Amino acid sequence: MSNIKLAIIGLGYVGLPLAVEFGKKRPVTGFDINARRIKELRAGHDHTLETEPEELHAAGLLTFTDNAEDLRACNVFIVTVPTPIDEYKRPDLTPLIKASETIGKVLKVGDIVIYESTVYPGATEEDCVPVLEKYSGLKFNRDFYAGYSPERINPGDKSHRVTTIVKVTSGSTPVVAATVDGLYREIIVAGTHLAPSIRVAEAAKVIENTQRDLNIALINELAMIFNRMNIDTEAVLKAAGTKWNFLPFRPGLVGGHCIGVDPYYLTHKAQAIGYHPEIILAGRRINDAMGSYVVAQLVKAMTRKCIQINGARVLVMGLAFKENCPDLRNTRLVDVVNELREYNCEVDVYDPWVSAEEADEEYGIRPIAELEQGVYDSIILGVAHHQFASMGAAGIHALGKAEHILYDLKYVFPAAETDLRL
Repeated sequence: MSNIKLAIIGLGYVGLPLAVEFGKKRPVTGFDINARRIKELRAGHDHTLETEPEELHAAGLLTFTDNAEDLRACNVFIVTVPTPIDEYKRPDLTPLIKASETIGKVLKVGDIVIYESTVYPGATEEDCVPVLEKYSGLKFNRDFYAGYSPERINPGDKSHRVTTIVKVTSGSTPVVAATVDGLYREIIVAGTHLAPSIRVAEAAKVIENTQRDLNIALINELAMIFNRMNIDTEAVLKAAGTKWNFLPFRPGLVGGHCIGVDPYYLTHKAQAIGYHPEIILAGRRINDAMGSYVVAQLVKAMTRKCIQINGARVLVMGLAFKENCPDLRNTRLVDVVNELREYNCEVDVYDPWVSAEEADEEYGIRPIAELEQGVYDSIILGVAHHQFASMGAAGIHALGKAEHILYDLKYVFPAAETDLRL
């Protein structure tokens, strides 16, 4: 293990915490194609807020670069680039393929390439390895090797960190698998689980979030049923939750880089081998439609209060995909904003956690900088940021006109203090 010269490819929510932990133990080259990102990390700042300045400073053996030539000195590469879906819900492996091309150009005999990005079973060996072979001129499992160790980062979670979450590992040969496992054991205090193959490790990752997606879809559907019956969904879930094995899921918008994306990787592969996955896709349809459902519920509530829909001012509180986190990836609050605009509503978005520039660039939404009192016909509490909770229901109601609707999507406040909940 002492001869390993490690490189982390991609320094986002997954790659940076990993690079920092390894950088406390051994020399690490942190590579990212974004020169602005490299500049901020060299200055000791992480805009994702996953890593504190003191943590960056503690990783004294970690260096940052956007120059691919600096990777030539490395012999183990860990790839942590994003794997999104395109507008047609199909896996977009472009970042993964580009990263493989970059590594292939500097790959040497004996090197190991480990992928952490979420993929469908078979992607490492069927999609990535051929790229490595093409650009290196080397032969897989003779000249170089591969591994897969799925990331389990939970953005904004300060309790479950990279070192405290069990790490699944795998390798393309038994010796390489042991090497990969041993490497991660240097930093993972929670321990590792060595999977019998790369495909098993890939499959394990993709079903983790598929399972969560389906559970949330079930609760979302139950919420729709209970709303029609004028039954408080949270009250039902609290009552059912008194049973020891009832799972504590809540209804809501399903976004982010994992839960709302990973199932499409699995269903894509399933369809490619001739199987149509009905339950998984049904769950995806329910969760993808929640933005429209939320707005439909709001419009009905506004109509009951005789609030004019056309031209109404609506405040959406929150744009990040989850609470106390600046991560905008695949946020489904965008669906709510766009649907409200279809009704010709004037929509303001407020989120003290996110970058206004990033939101504008990614979604064409420019969040407001300050809140204004007494001006909104409706307020949607879309993310449970601690700043919003600390305002109290009365503080949020104060943002509305004398007659308005407060729609609490996240159960931040008791039912009696809001007008509408999922």
